[in-house]
Amino acid sequence: MRSSGATVRSRDRRGRVFAGLAAACALVALGAAGRYRPDFSAAEVGKVPADMQVLSGAFKVAEAGRDKFLELPGEPLDAFGLLFGPAGPPEVDVRARVWSESSGRRFPEFGVGGGDVGGYRLLLLPAQHRLELRKGDEAVTSVEPPQRWQSGAWAWVRLKISKRTEGRWTIEGKTWPDGAAEPAQWPLAHDVTEAPPQGRASVWGVPFSGRPIRFDDLTVEPADR
Repeated sequence: MRSSGATVRSRDRRGRVFAGLAAACALVALGAAGRYRPDFSAAEVGKVPADMQVLSGAFKVAEAGRDKFLELPGEPLDAFGLLFGPAGPPEVDVRARVWSESSGRRFPEFGVGGGDVGGYRLLLLPAQHRLELRKGDEAVTSVEPPQRWQSGAWAWVRLKISKRTEGRWTIEGKTWPDGAAEPAQWPLAHDVTEAPPQGRASVWGVPFSGRPIRFDDLTVEPADR
């Protein structure tokens, strides 16, 4: 006859297994739904949502008025990143609405990425008036965006990685002011023959200006062709 202690341990093990299966099923369902967008309005201020992974930096949910957002403080000065959304194939469409300020001649840098730490990142560099594509930390190409970034205003950044044909991918990027119509054209477009890394989407910030960088309306979904 099995002892009561063994029965409890067995139940605990089954509970952990079922909990793990439930979490895995939730992640699969999230990927199948095709779109991930965290809701910061329900998040606890001062913390990072449990389904996000901070790579570096003191990211936290902050609040101004009735709005909540993900915030990276203005110091220390370094390059910081955070992963969000489910892990998935390289073909993704990632976007975010970002706010920061300049300070004198110092400007922040920020953007979004796909494929975890070693994947492609799209960064807006206001000091240079450039929109730059990087793979990991290495610059790949850059363009001059049609409109200049405005200090103290929200702006969108969007990165799309699409598989065009077998053995060929196109990586595109754009930015535009919040409240303006999204441009139909992609000013940055880069073709590669090596498969982009798989993984999670990301946000990145470098607070050169000493001002916080705020991220909202983070979204990742499969890229259309």
